[in-house]
Amino acid sequence: MTMAAPTTAPRTRMTEDEPRARFRELLTAEWLKTWSLRSTSWMYAITALAVIAFNAGTAYDHYKYWYQYDDRGRESFIANGSPLMDAFTGNGALVLVLAVAAIGAVSITGEYGSGLLRTTFTAVPARRSLMAAKALVLTVVTTVFGALVALASFASTQAILSGRDASVSLSHPGALRLVVASALLAPVAALAGLAIGAVIRHTGGSVIGCVVVLLLLPMVLSDRRHLTAVLQHTLPYSAWERLSVSDLHASGLYPWTVSGAWTVYALWALLAGAVAVVAVHHRDQ
Repeated sequence: MTMAAPTTAPRTRMTEDEPRARFRELLTAEWLKTWSLRSTSWMYAITALAVIAFNAGTAYDHYKYWYQYDDRGRESFIANGSPLMDAFTGNGALVLVLAVAAIGAVSITGEYGSGLLRTTFTAVPARRSLMAAKALVLTVVTTVFGALVALASFASTQAILSGRDASVSLSHPGALRLVVASALLAPVAALAGLAIGAVIRHTGGSVIGCVVVLLLLPMVLSDRRHLTAVLQHTLPYSAWERLSVSDLHASGLYPWTVSGAWTVYALWALLAGAVAVVAVHHRDQ
C-alpha cells in the first residue's frame, strides 16, 4: 500500500521562495535607523558647532591682536599660509575625528547593546549586504556633514580675517585642497570608527579604541626617525596635516607627497569598510 504524497511544500522551500530584501531597501532601512534617534542629530550639531567655534576662535584671535604684528609680519601673514591654518585648525580636526569616529562606532555597538542587531540579522541573513548598506549610508551622511563643516569654517574664518584684509578666497593656492581634505576626513574617521566598533562590539571599548588609533598614535609616533615617520604617515590625521599645508611649507626630516596622503585616505576608507563587513559576517552575535 503506497503512502499519499504530502500536499504541502516543506517549510524550507517556502523560506527559499520568500523575496529577499533588495539592497535599496537595506539602504532605506539604515537611513531610517540613522535618524530615528534624536541623539544622532544632536551629536552632529554639537560637533559642527565645536569645530567651527575652534576655527573661528583662532581667526578672531588673529583679528583682535592684529596690532601686535609689525608691517613685515602683516605682509607675510598670507604668504606664510596663516589664513588657511585658521580656516581649519589642528584642534578642529581633532574634535572632528574623535566625534565622527565615535558616531561611526556607536552606529554598530548601539545595535549590539540593544539586541536590535540580532533581530536585524534574523530578518536579513545577508550580513555582508546589510553592513555594506550601513557603511554606505554612514559614508554619505558624514561626507555631506564634513563638507558643510569645512565650508562653514572656511567662510566664517575668512570673513573674520577680511576685517584686517588678511583673508583669502577659495581659489587661493591650497585653499580648495584644505576644504576637501577636511571634508573627507569625516567619512574616513567614521568608517574607521565603524570598523573598530564592529570588532570590539562594546561602546566604551570602541570609543577608547578610536582615541588610541586615530588620536594618540599620531602624537606618539615621532617624525624624527624613518620607521616611526613612515608609520605616522599611514594615519588619517597625519594625512590631513600634510594636505592642509602648501607644498612650499611642507617640512620634516622625512617629507611625503600629497598623492601619498590622498592614498592614505582612500586605503583607510576601503580597509575600514572591508573590516567592518568581514567582522560582522564571520563573528557570532
